[in-house]
Amino acid sequence: MSTEKLRHEAQRWLDQAKADLRAAEGSLAAGSFEWACFQSQQAGEKAVKALYYFGSHDPWGHSITKLIQDFPDETMALSLQGFVDHARHLDKLYIPTRYPNGLPDLTPFEVYTEEDARKAIGTARELIEQIASTIEG
Repeated sequence: MSTEKLRHEAQRWLDQAKADLRAAEGSLAAGSFEWACFQSQQAGEKAVKALYYFGSHDPWGHSITKLIQDFPDETMALSLQGFVDHARHLDKLYIPTRYPNGLPDLTPFEVYTEEDARKAIGTARELIEQIASTIEG
């Protein structure tokens, strides 16, 4: 893929990350805290994948932590290192926010709180802003 097409693809992934973040904010407002958490994880994952495309790399997997740790460009990888703890937090929201069997004897809507959702949204927002400053200049 040409550099121009990769940059376009990066922007598409970043735009979707921003849309997922807006959806998370809507879920928060609706009281669907588990969905706000999951949508925040999705926003963070898509933002990091956008950076992969921006750097002409092919992302693989769903762990934001692993995507950051394995980032192929050393300079960009260094700028992401401060987000590893954020990534770990978001990674924990990938499965148990969606499935009734993801938590013992509880369903996601019973477990995730407004505070959880706000923290996840804030974490994803910081990651998106950092990546957007690189991609969008």
